[in-house]
Amino acid sequence: MTAPFLAEIAAVAIAAILAITLHEAAHGYAARALGDDTAARLGRVSLNPLRHVDPVGTLLLPGLLLASQLLTMGRVEAMFGWAKPVPVDIWRLRNPRWGMVLVAAAGPAVNFALAWAFGLSAHGVIASVDSLPGGWAEWLLRLAALSMSFNVLLACFNLLPIPPLDGGRILVGVLPAPAARLVARTERFGLLLVIGLIFLVPYVIPGADPLGWLQREVAAPIVRLMFLLSGHGG
Repeated sequence: MTAPFLAEIAAVAIAAILAITLHEAAHGYAARALGDDTAARLGRVSLNPLRHVDPVGTLLLPGLLLASQLLTMGRVEAMFGWAKPVPVDIWRLRNPRWGMVLVAAAGPAVNFALAWAFGLSAHGVIASVDSLPGGWAEWLLRLAALSMSFNVLLACFNLLPIPPLDGGRILVGVLPAPAARLVARTERFGLLLVIGLIFLVPYVIPGADPLGWLQREVAAPIVRLMFLLSGHGG
C-alpha cells in the first residue's frame, strides 16, 4: 500500500469521523440546553467518537465505500454513513414541539458550519504552503475539501423529510397538528424507507440513483456555495 493511498484513507477517516461525531454531539448538546438531559445521563453528550459509533453505519458501510472507491478510482468521491442516534425525550424539553425542531436542526446546522469552517481553514494552509513540510499542504487541502463535501452531504441527507431523519422531525414540528401526526406515524418504518431509497430503488428502477441525485443536484451546489462564502470562488 503506497503512501498516497494511506494519506487518502487518513483524510477520509478524519473527515468522516468529524462530520458524523459532531453531528450527533450537536443533538445532545442542543437537547441538554433545551431541558432534556437524557443523552447527558447516558454519556452521549460527548465529542468522543467512540460514544457515537454504529457498527454498520459508522464502520461497515463507510469502510466498504472507502475500499471500493480506492480500489477502482484511487481516490474517494463520496462517502455515506451514520452514527448511533442520540436519544432525546421530547417530553422533557421545555417546549416539546419547537424544542424538537431545534434539536433536530442542530446536527445539520453544525455540518454546514463545519463545511464553511474547513473552507476558511484552507486559506491558512495556502498562506503557509512554503513553510509546511513536503506533501503536507496538499494533504491538508485534500482534508478540507473532503470535509466540506462530507459535511454538506451528511446535512442534506439528514434533512430529507422522512422520520426519523432530522428533516422528518423538523417537518413534524412545523406542520399543523393533524398533518404532523400523519407524518410522525411513518417513523416506525421510516428507516426501511430510507434504506430502500438508497439500496433497492437503483436495482428496481433502471437509471434511478436517489443518493447520487442528492449528491449531484443538492449537495454539490451547496458545496460550491460554501467555497464561494469561504472566499475561494464558486
